[in-house]
Amino acid sequence: MNREHKYTLSVKWTGNEGEGTTGYTAYGREYTIFGDEKPEILGSADPAFRGEQTKYNPEEFLLASLSTCHMLWYLHLCADAGIIVVGYEDKPTGIMAEKEGGGGCFKEVTLYPEITISGSFMEAKAIELHNKANKFCFIANSVNFPVWHRPVFRVM
Repeated sequence: MNREHKYTLSVKWTGNEGEGTTGYTAYGREYTIFGDEKPEILGSADPAFRGEQTKYNPEEFLLASLSTCHMLWYLHLCADAGIIVVGYEDKPTGIMAEKEGGGGCFKEVTLYPEITISGSFMEAKAIELHNKANKFCFIANSVNFPVWHRPVFRVM
């Protein structure tokens, strides 16, 4: 079975401050992401690259994509295994290295999920499912750096 899924959205640069890109400091790095019947997301570059602190940047979107994809797979696998998850929060971190002369790349991302489980707790199985979720995650399978996970479990 070879199924493909196509994803689309729109990105519009909103940082033209009247002069366009006449110089490196002449324009803003703001943009809007939008799609059919979905709320707009306001973004900018990282402040280190002349962006706005109050808006999400592409690097943060990458962390969010990895974290949420992992979470959704983990919840699916727990449901299948009879592990009842009642809470899940994550505070992912990533390390990106700039290259001499421009550009750069992520070296790694670490997920720090805090999972609250109801009922009997099967710690070994819960940890195993994180490894399995990492292998299934579409986003983690699309990047060329390691994605680690350091889960913490709570039992209700």
